[in-house]
Amino acid sequence: MDKPTFDINEVNKIIRNRRSMFVAQFKENDPVDDKIIEQMLENANWAPTHKLTEPWDFTVFSGDGLKKLANFQSELYKKKAEQDGNFKEATFQKLKENPLKCSHIIAIGMKRDLNAGIPEMEEIAAVSMAVQNMYLTASAHGLAGYWGTGGVTFYPEAKSFFGLGDNDRLMGFFYVAKPTLDGWPKGRRKPIGEKVRWVK
Repeated sequence: MDKPTFDINEVNKIIRNRRSMFVAQFKENDPVDDKIIEQMLENANWAPTHKLTEPWDFTVFSGDGLKKLANFQSELYKKKAEQDGNFKEATFQKLKENPLKCSHIIAIGMKRDLNAGIPEMEEIAAVSMAVQNMYLTASAHGLAGYWGTGGVTFYPEAKSFFGLGDNDRLMGFFYVAKPTLDGWPKGRRKPIGEKVRWVK
């Protein structure tokens, strides 16, 4: 295979202009083509991974699947919150209604192969880089998207719904839709010089 050539200006552009856009900025009832979602997932699959464990595991919800996710997470929240005595109707409604405002929701899982001897931190990092690849691809298509860890992310009881086992992790959800914004959000970062030390 010949050495690939890249346009560094385009690489810099897509990385520095990736943005998170949230449900309030989602265009409803105008779904994203599945082929774009498939491209996002294929690019996720090329993230770095120690010993090629490829720990990422995705469940994609769209169409009626969004209703199934909405019903599952809102009812699980209700059950646990009522047991703990901290049920909030607003949270329940948000979990039930927000998924229906999305085009696709991708549940982000991390599968652990304990026999591979890879530190969990490295597997979490690999999945995170896979999500970054999805983020960049979504931005390149001009889509709104964000990675959230709310709802049932940290409920052990939720794992089986997403095909995850006891040693695996549910790492949140990537929400995707077309944006309602005419423009593109501005970025905010402190200068990199404030966060770097050079030792020569």
